[in-house]
Amino acid sequence: MAIRSEGGHAPYIPTLDGWRALSVLIVLVSHAGFGHMVPGGLGVTIFFFISGYLITSLLQMEFEAKATIHIKNFYLRRFFRLSPTLMVTLFLVYGFTAMGVHPGGISWSGAISQVFYFANYQDAVFPGEHGLTPLGTGVLWSLAIEEHFYLIYPGLLGLFLTHFSAKRTAAVFAAFCVGILLWRWHLATSGDLPLEHIYYRTDARFDSMLFGCILALAFQPMAEEGQSALADTPTILRWGLVAAGLMLLLVSLLVRDPVFRETLRYSLQGLALMPIFYFGIKWSAGKPFSWLDAAWLSAIGKRSYAIYLSHFIIMHSLLSHTTLKMGTASMVIASLLLALLYAELIDRWVEPYFKRLRARYR
Repeated sequence: MAIRSEGGHAPYIPTLDGWRALSVLIVLVSHAGFGHMVPGGLGVTIFFFISGYLITSLLQMEFEAKATIHIKNFYLRRFFRLSPTLMVTLFLVYGFTAMGVHPGGISWSGAISQVFYFANYQDAVFPGEHGLTPLGTGVLWSLAIEEHFYLIYPGLLGLFLTHFSAKRTAAVFAAFCVGILLWRWHLATSGDLPLEHIYYRTDARFDSMLFGCILALAFQPMAEEGQSALADTPTILRWGLVAAGLMLLLVSLLVRDPVFRETLRYSLQGLALMPIFYFGIKWSAGKPFSWLDAAWLSAIGKRSYAIYLSHFIIMHSLLSHTTLKMGTASMVIASLLLALLYAELIDRWVEPYFKRLRARYR
């Protein structure tokens, strides 16, 4: 299934920056004290879905061109994409915390778990230590899940694509999603683990990325005209599928049963996002998706990684040094503006060099 690209490089995917912006804004507003109204967890799930879809699209394009996936180059690109901004952010916040400027604490176990991407399993790796970390760095649990996933995914995808078609590979991944749902159900009902811990476990959240992978493999909206599985969908059915996805998302948010929320919720959200993203990318220029390509959303989306890393840190600093309070519009505005400023500085002074390094291994 050939994918449209620009000059043989990474494919241009319409609205993707808009989706990133929407996701990080959901998380930011939720963390600013509006979590009772804005579902921050959904923003993280959308991030996972986008990541699975984008990485699979890029690896699929590479496999179609070269009949293989260069694993070493993938990890080098990944390292130069994530680590520089993460290291700068951690260096600054740990420095400010050590000087007493930023609230929170410092411990070797906390720092090591964040630097080496196992913050979501810190208590398991360092039992009984309860490592201290600067306030606001707790969001790094989600980066840990992504990196655990990508430790095995490129090799696994290359193996499957060597022996199976893209759609058959997608079917295998769909079976994995069912297995992860059953595993979550076991964790939630066995009583061996607090329900809220499921949210942070890599083994219980893999499917949030796999649903994006399935979209890329089975229904690639960026496929050349006529090759996408849903390319000729009638307009009425198209909007019916989008409406069904939105309704499914709404159900996943409205049902408040604790077991449902830590088991079936993630599966329903993954299924719901598939038609929304498919039609949102395939027909991005039309209503109601064209607004996702707005310049201001695109600017936020391009800087969403640095915003995500810094926004909660900024909020805790604002709480300790100003009269701003969580749950106020002024907290949302101030933290967003400061996170945008930080992301802009990262984009100007850190990213250019590492972008060139990533280009070498593309």
